[in-house]
This record gives sequence, structure tokens and C-alpha cells, in this order.
Amino acid sequence: MTENPPFRKILITGANGLLGQKVTAIFAGDTRFEILASAKGTQLNREDLVCRYQELDITDRKAVRALVADFQPEVIINCAAMTHVDKCETEREACQSINVDGVRNLAESAKARDIKLVHISTDYVFDGKNGPYLETDRVNPISYYGKSKLASENECIASGPGHLIFRTMVVYGLGTGTKSNFALWLVQMLKEKKPVTIVTDQTGNATLVEDLAEAVYRGVLKNKSGIFNAAGSDLCSRFDFAVKLAGHFGFDPSLITPILTASLNQPAPRPLNSGLIVTKAEKELGMRFSTTDEGLIRFRQQLINAGIL
Repeated sequence: MTENPPFRKILITGANGLLGQKVTAIFAGDTRFEILASAKGTQLNREDLVCRYQELDITDRKAVRALVADFQPEVIINCAAMTHVDKCETEREACQSINVDGVRNLAESAKARDIKLVHISTDYVFDGKNGPYLETDRVNPISYYGKSKLASENECIASGPGHLIFRTMVVYGLGTGTKSNFALWLVQMLKEKKPVTIVTDQTGNATLVEDLAEAVYRGVLKNKSGIFNAAGSDLCSRFDFAVKLAGHFGFDPSLITPILTASLNQPAPRPLNSGLIVTKAEKELGMRFSTTDEGLIRFRQQLINAGIL
């Protein structure tokens, strides 16, 4: 992408998470940008990334205002969130603080200084009855996590007309010092020949994290605004994803037992018939999201390169 970027100074929050690391890496690798990465930790987990870093808790309103005033970014990319769906259901105060109040703090600073706010949301803003969904479909979250993320979208929208929201789902990949994710957990279990039970009635798009980071990068570079779905290009159930992973990685598929979501008795309800239609993002951002198989092939190679396989 050769066009000159409309922005130069970018603040990235949640830079130590899986997506935050990839977003930081892609912008730090483009010398046209001046990056300030931030997260709750005292240092950046990815030591190979060459950029400034400052500790930041987005729930601290004064700290957010001070950092924004000091760095004076033209864009804030928020990759910070509480994403553990069941913990969000049972630890609602923490969920509200991070997913809603934290985004409000960023939005207030963005609005006051005419800064573009880029935010990551989720398919959980839908009820999962009529997926896959377009960006314009009616939202109806059924979990506290989904409700918090819808509220965070509204906070982002309040930051100004230049806001940019990416809805995604089932994000997976390999990071440095990051928490596990569905695909990484599957690899660890099946590699050790441990049986797993995976639901057959949750359908959606598995999203390779590099694809999502690329969408964010292109969205900023093209100065897009509004809501975009950014996820894997095809749909499959969690069970089918696990079977595909086993096939690509050479694991024993008989270790994978199908179950229904209801049998798990999880605290938070899940949108079952979900999924995101990514046609708009592919057209307007000029990119193509990986299929499930393509994503798993790339993921396997990353694990080989990292010495995990």
C-alpha cells in the first residue's frame, strides 16, 4: 500500500494482547508512522518491536487524558478489552470498567482533541439467531459481554464522525506472553493426545489475528469510518474447526468429541447461529480474509517457526 497515510502519530492501547501485538508490529514496521504502544504492564512483551512504550490503564481517566495530552496522537487504536465471556458474566463490575468506562475515557479524549478512535468489537452484539450478519443488521446482545461491547461501540461512536469499529470473532494466533486462545488450546491438548469436547452448535468465522491486524492497518491508512466486519472468510462450527485443525496438524481426530452448548452449563449464553459477512471490508479495504483452511495452514507454519511443533 503506497498511498501516503492521512495520519502519522498513533497511540495503541492493549499493546501486549494478541491483537495489540500484531497491530503494533504492523504499524511499527511502517516508518511513516510514529507509534506509542501502551498497556497495563511495565514494558512491551515483544522486545523485537522498535517503538515507544508507556504503561497505561485505560480505566484511569486522568492517566488517559495525561498521556493523550502529552503524545497528542492523531489516531487511537484501542485493543484493550476484557474478552473472557464467562468472567464478564460473573465479574460484571470489572467488565463494565474495562469494556465500557475505559472506552469512554478514550472517547472523551478523542472527541476533545478531534482524534480518530479505532475500536474492536464482536459478533456477540448479535443474538445468534439469524447469522451470518451484515454490519447493518439489528443488534441484540444476550450476554453481559455482548452488552458491554455494544455499549463500547456507542462510546466509540460518541467520539466523533471519524470513529472506526471492527467487529470480529474467534480470533486466534500466536503471541508473546499472551493468554491462550481456542486454536492454541486445541493444539496443546491434541499434541499431548488429550481428549477434548467441542460444541457442534456454535457457528461462525474463525479469524487469524494477522488478518484482523491487516484490516485495522488498512482501515487507518484509508481513513475509513463506521462499522466493518473483519473475520475469517468462511463459516464453520467450533467442532468442524477442531477437526480441520487436527487434519492440518496431523493430530488424531478421534480425540475430539462433539457436544451441544447447553450441556456445558456456562454462565454466559452464547450466540449460536452467528457469523459475520466480510464483503464490505474486503471491498473497501482491498484485502481478502483467510478461509479456515488457509488460516490454519499459516498458523501451523508459525508454530513450526516458533519451535512449538
